[in-house]
Amino acid sequence: MSAKVAVVTGANKGIGLAIVKGLCKAGFNGDVVLTARSEALGKEAVELVKAEGFRNVVFHRLDICDQGSSLALGKFLKEKYGGLDVLINNAGIAFKVNATEPFAEQAEVTMRTNFWGTLWVCHALFPLLRPHARVVNVSSFVSQKGLQKCSPELQAKLRRTDLSEEEICLMMGEFVTAAQSGAHEAQGWPDTAYGTTKIGVTVLSRIQARVLNETRPGDGILLNACCPGWVRTDIAGANAPKSPEEGAVTPVYLALLPQGAKEPHGQLVWDKTVQEW
Repeated sequence: MSAKVAVVTGANKGIGLAIVKGLCKAGFNGDVVLTARSEALGKEAVELVKAEGFRNVVFHRLDICDQGSSLALGKFLKEKYGGLDVLINNAGIAFKVNATEPFAEQAEVTMRTNFWGTLWVCHALFPLLRPHARVVNVSSFVSQKGLQKCSPELQAKLRRTDLSEEEICLMMGEFVTAAQSGAHEAQGWPDTAYGTTKIGVTVLSRIQARVLNETRPGDGILLNACCPGWVRTDIAGANAPKSPEEGAVTPVYLALLPQGAKEPHGQLVWDKTVQEW
């Protein structure tokens, strides 16, 4: 049998790096692929982890906004490992509260990374998922808060259990178009680019879990979205209550759900607890 392998995106710092270390400390029995856009920063992070005694970490460059980069990672994984056991989609961005960029630009850039980038990684790597694989899409509690600020009509649609990937993609595109014309609130969307992208990630996760049930019913693959919490990172700032290590607890927990577990699956999980959507 081929060696086990886990992939963590956006892993050269913050929560991503803490997730890599968390998998190693929990005794993940295989290689952990630390990915980052910057080859220099990624390799530096790998050396940092190895210096702590974890030798099973390898680097591979990944820019989630570049579909070709995701496909190149998939080719590497297939050739070296023959499949994939754990995928943690952690990479994401957020503009600061005091950002001066126009909201239209913030919406487009944030959506391209947080939603479309995550989707492209999934499209490239899902064909490699082995039986009993675990997928964790890092979302946020702001997806929940953002959902509550949507119009009743949008909330109902975003909670539909039969929503398709094509439909959520169209909706995320509609938000960006509305943001560019200043009409997003009038159309029922919340006034948060980051929150709306994370609504997309949470809903996408629900859809992906359902599709896995339909297309690979006996394979025992579990897929969930999670909120790491408010964590001291470049995005959240120094005043957040959680350390990156504390933020990594739930993603690592979901990544290492034991073989034979049936749940959680298709859920939003925060502090190891399923949240209502």
